[in-house]
Amino acid sequence: MASQQQAGPPNPAVGAHQAAVLQQSQQQQQQQQQQQQLSQQQDFDPVHRFKMLIPQLKESLQNVMSIASQNFAHNASIDNGVKSNDGTVQRFDKSLEEFYALCDQLELCLRLAHECLSQSIDSAKHSPNLVPTATKPDTVQTESLSYSQYLSMIKSQISCAKDIHNALLECSKKIAGKTQQQGIL
Repeated sequence: MASQQQAGPPNPAVGAHQAAVLQQSQQQQQQQQQQQQLSQQQDFDPVHRFKMLIPQLKESLQNVMSIASQNFAHNASIDNGVKSNDGTVQRFDKSLEEFYALCDQLELCLRLAHECLSQSIDSAKHSPNLVPTATKPDTVQTESLSYSQYLSMIKSQISCAKDIHNALLECSKKIAGKTQQQGIL
């Protein structure tokens, strides 16, 4: 261990500078993580994604119209004998395919947003009162359910679902039994 050199007393100015740099890098990492989480949350929000896709759709539509007009002008000049067919023209089908792809993405966003809304409406219909949570104390309302009331409501919903399941099983067994009896006769 003789090869190790003993460090002298630490320089307070260097230590303070290193601590400041370390703290700054930690803050930057936290900010980057927060931005990534925010962008991930926004990616899952269909309304936000829809709003982000609209400018792209407008640009794609402009591109489709521009290429269509260029192709139309090029074909008209060929038909009139002014130009030969040697010139290169942008492909209309590729720009149209890009436009349709964006339209499909927008349609999916709208369907997902509609499904989220209908689930929210169904949730409010079947469980109209909220249960206060410790993470969201500002949402506590006077008509909120207590946790025990919420549990009893959930138990009754589970019981109802089991009853429906059992009724469907009995019905399917009766149908299967009748088809077997008819096969024997």
